[in-house]
Amino acid sequence: MTYQPPRQESFGEGMIVRRVVLRAKDVVFLKGVLEASEGLAAVYALSGGDLSIVSHASRAEELDAALRELAAEVPFLSGPHAEPLT
Repeated sequence: MTYQPPRQESFGEGMIVRRVVLRAKDVVFLKGVLEASEGLAAVYALSGGDLSIVSHASRAEELDAALRELAAEVPFLSGPHAEPLT
């Protein structure tokens, strides 16, 4: 059976998702920073360094700013990209 990543609506109404891909060794750093930021976001690993970062829509600007700052420290291979509603 192949793992199917959760669809955006499965995170709940009012939630947003950003997808990033980074080196597997950088996942713990990114996850620690985001989850320690007063509940800014939860990080879900889809596989290796392929991540879904979930936050409430009211914190979308704050999350996007945090991801821009983190991209200066951690090399993102892809993203962040907003996941479309499906």
